[in-house]
Amino acid sequence: MQLLAVKQISATPITKSNFRHYGQLITPDPDGKTFGEGDAVLNLKNGIPRFYIMHLEGKGRTFQTITRHNLCTQCLGSLNGKDWLMAVCPPSATTKPDIDRLRAFRIPGDCFIKLEVGTWHAGPYFDHEAVDFYNLELSDTNVVDHFTYNFANKDNLKFEIID
Repeated sequence: MQLLAVKQISATPITKSNFRHYGQLITPDPDGKTFGEGDAVLNLKNGIPRFYIMHLEGKGRTFQTITRHNLCTQCLGSLNGKDWLMAVCPPSATTKPDIDRLRAFRIPGDCFIKLEVGTWHAGPYFDHEAVDFYNLELSDTNVVDHFTYNFANKDNLKFEIID
């Protein structure tokens, strides 16, 4: 078996501007504010929305697969203020993500992200022992709308997110 090549990608602190090609960064607003550009624009029309808390342990910073969902947006955020990492590629018309557009973001624990329909994503990743995440997607997203590209099998490659 051949050893996988490791490509390091630097984690960038997330901002609304630098994340716009992948989705939205949602940060706190005052109560009573009407719907506006800072709010998540969701697409959950293709099924029953599912909002749940996902418990993850020991995720680390390396990955060799990336996934996309073509039927819905997805929202993720950590609980308890824990920071985390996510690697993303913009949506594409092909079944292979554009590696040249792969980016990693460091996301603080006081906000959440909304991934656009079709955004390739790997994560959440983190250095903590365990993190709970809230996750909003469709009830069957991981059954009927889970398309994965395997860099290890197809490109002999894995990624490591670094600071």
